[in-house]
Amino acid sequence: MTLRSDAAALLDDLVTLRRDLHRIPEIGLHLPRTQERVLAALDGLGLEVSLGKSLSSITGVLRGGKPGGTVLLRGDMDALPVTEASGEEFSSTHDGAMHACGHDLHTAGLVGAARLLAARKADLPGDVVFMFQPGEEGWDGAGHMIEEGVLTASGKHVDAAYGLHVSASTYAKGHFTARPGTLMAASGGLFVRVRGDGGHGSSPHDARDPIPAACEMVTALQTMVTRSFDVFDPVVVTVGTFHAGTRRNIIPDDAVFEATLRSFSPEVAARVGERAVQVCQGIAQAHGLDIDVTYEPEYPATVNDAGAYDFVADTIRDVFGAERFTEMADPITGSEDFSRVLERVPGAYLFLGACPTDPENSPDNHSPRARFDDSVLGDGAALLAELAVRRLEILAG
Repeated sequence: MTLRSDAAALLDDLVTLRRDLHRIPEIGLHLPRTQERVLAALDGLGLEVSLGKSLSSITGVLRGGKPGGTVLLRGDMDALPVTEASGEEFSSTHDGAMHACGHDLHTAGLVGAARLLAARKADLPGDVVFMFQPGEEGWDGAGHMIEEGVLTASGKHVDAAYGLHVSASTYAKGHFTARPGTLMAASGGLFVRVRGDGGHGSSPHDARDPIPAACEMVTALQTMVTRSFDVFDPVVVTVGTFHAGTRRNIIPDDAVFEATLRSFSPEVAARVGERAVQVCQGIAQAHGLDIDVTYEPEYPATVNDAGAYDFVADTIRDVFGAERFTEMADPITGSEDFSRVLERVPGAYLFLGACPTDPENSPDNHSPRARFDDSVLGDGAALLAELAVRRLEILAG
């Protein structure tokens, strides 16, 4: 029996687990109900399980029957602050929370990989670390787990790491894709409060109006992208919140906005926040206004090791057929805290299409209408298990 055929036999159980998790989405670093359900699903597999101290993480170590290296497999578990409108019969029962990014599939798929590998542990030349991670969606859960020792959970540093992410659109169901080098962007947050003096809307000259200056900053940040950075090393700036005032005839004391800045190289990531702060400060000074502005780096770029990428691509082609894999032409501008792991361990991250209908016209990840075809769970679990087995065999020589 192959890992793929064994995974197909697990599919019904994995779908049940995924839908159970989908009904109880939890946000951030503390996911008690999710943690409880995953622990129940891992019970009896013989893993050495440890729980996080500062977050509801689960680290499971599977000891192989033979000496060798260590491979890490990761699945994130947290949901988004989105009210579900997918129409699924197993929709979220938590108002204002939804598994809109498919992390419920990631978690169920990693449980499947754990079951597949546990059944073969006597033959494994080394150990496997299963990283069940909260807080990917902006909470740096990977960073917390690294601080708490996930990369040395087996007693020695892991030698390779792999993870995958499902997509509700763009890619056909069951299709895998990745690329060598930079796969996803670095990200950071820009937080701005422009402070003036409020007054009557009829007499703006008697006040210090923060709104025009803040609006100017929003547009100037877009100009900054092409005037301060090479277009072939791109930057993406998105202002996601802007708040000012209470009534149309009142000039407020302040205007507040927040932006996300994304980039693809370490050099630009190191500069973009500083330059954005300078732009906002300069405009505030020109208007005679005060400003509080900070930039907070979030995640580094997700970079696939070139050799690890080749290994993943070859494994997919061998197990599923060449038609099931495509190399991505360009990185994507989303960010991912698995980048923290890949900064420290050679490895690779990839995408798996899970669109139940037409990928070109389906709601994307993070949409309240996002839907995922959980029939891909078997192949996702099988691939993670295959990567672990094959890499351990290579490490064993």
